[in-house]
Amino acid sequence: MNREQQTTSRREFLHHTGRVVAASALAGVALPHVHAAENNTIQLALIGCGGRGTGAAADAMSVQNGPVKLVAMADLTPDRLNASYANLKKQFADKVDVPEDRKFLGFDAYQKAMDCLRPGDVAIFTTPVAFRWVHFTYAIAKGINVFMEKPVTVDGPSTRKIIALAEQAKQKNLKVGVGLMCRHCKARHELLTRIHDGQIGDIITLRTYRMVGPMGAFTPPRPNGLSEVLYQVQRYPAFLWSGGGAFTEYVIHNVDECCWMKGAWPVKAQGTGGRHYRGGNVDQNFDSYSIEYTFPDGTKLFAYHREIPGCHEEFASYAHGTKGAAVISTYIHTPAKCRIYRGHNFSKDELAWAFPQPEPNPYQLEWDALVDAIRNDKPYNEARRGAEVSLVLNMGRMACHTGRVVTFNEILNHEHEFAPTVDKLTMDSPAPLQMGADGKYPIPQPGIVTAREY
Repeated sequence: MNREQQTTSRREFLHHTGRVVAASALAGVALPHVHAAENNTIQLALIGCGGRGTGAAADAMSVQNGPVKLVAMADLTPDRLNASYANLKKQFADKVDVPEDRKFLGFDAYQKAMDCLRPGDVAIFTTPVAFRWVHFTYAIAKGINVFMEKPVTVDGPSTRKIIALAEQAKQKNLKVGVGLMCRHCKARHELLTRIHDGQIGDIITLRTYRMVGPMGAFTPPRPNGLSEVLYQVQRYPAFLWSGGGAFTEYVIHNVDECCWMKGAWPVKAQGTGGRHYRGGNVDQNFDSYSIEYTFPDGTKLFAYHREIPGCHEEFASYAHGTKGAAVISTYIHTPAKCRIYRGHNFSKDELAWAFPQPEPNPYQLEWDALVDAIRNDKPYNEARRGAEVSLVLNMGRMACHTGRVVTFNEILNHEHEFAPTVDKLTMDSPAPLQMGADGKYPIPQPGIVTAREY
């Protein structure tokens, strides 16, 4: 087991505790009663009840700035919904009010869950990224604030949709948080200030690594008894339409924190990758990615992702400047353990500054900020930024999968959409991705298939 698998974030830990099986009532929508003394209670609907969703709901109910209550839940499978409910009810008994008639299953369950909310409440979107624009559209129409997990787009068309929706949400004064918690990290904020103050000079190179053992990229064939569409949703890191692929899913925090320190998005990307040890796995990913991003001023960001057992592992981000270097993050995303060095060898005798430990938990800080913005009516909308960094990851993936140099503007305006009818999916729908005549899913063929956004 690699270090990534041994470490469990707060957002994921509830997923690994006990599971229960209980019946879910699907008929009717019972609006939760709000007592006069609870008029300031922010109600939550959890849409996507896996580990991330359960953890996000736990963070939401841990805020200290006023009462918060979970009143509705939605998922595609009853076992995951009920396991999430049991875990949250055990921890937050008085803050979880989700009777059987407010537990919803199916592709339209998101609507039923949000129908339980009032304008100004919060919907939590922690389903696979393919459904982000669909759920966001409904929330805006209902006047509901949103917390959405990263990434938020998988291609150019879905990015354009989220950007347009972000503007609609802004016009309606809705608050939108995106689960890029590194942007709320106190250590990274202080590092950013020091970099902008010139402590490492001008940034000349950034590099980031998420090189670990097998995670979600390796996916065995569909088991008997599971429909194709549910299989591709549940195994979303394996399929480009549902999860954007392993690189987009797993490296987004690393790339985002580097772009944040630089203060810009890359304008183009080129890269390489390959499928080395796939065995019987049927996913669409490479198991190694090496990408060179170029910023407007010519500065480079090098991003590396690998999921191969038995290899060197590294999980960190670095910035190199004309006067020294900085560690943006070390090992996992939190704690970041940000540091500045007078040289580029990261030796103890060249250490110039380190953020004091322990660090505040950024998973909690992002929720504190969102709830504060709701209660005090502060401008708060992270959706466009979430869409743009997602596009940067998709740009790098496309460069590797096609073997071309891909620009930011090209992918933003690209017309290929992986799942244009994802808003119409039902339990009986065919999956947006179909196997070929050879019994295999399409895989990237750099230099051969170069026109579509694999």
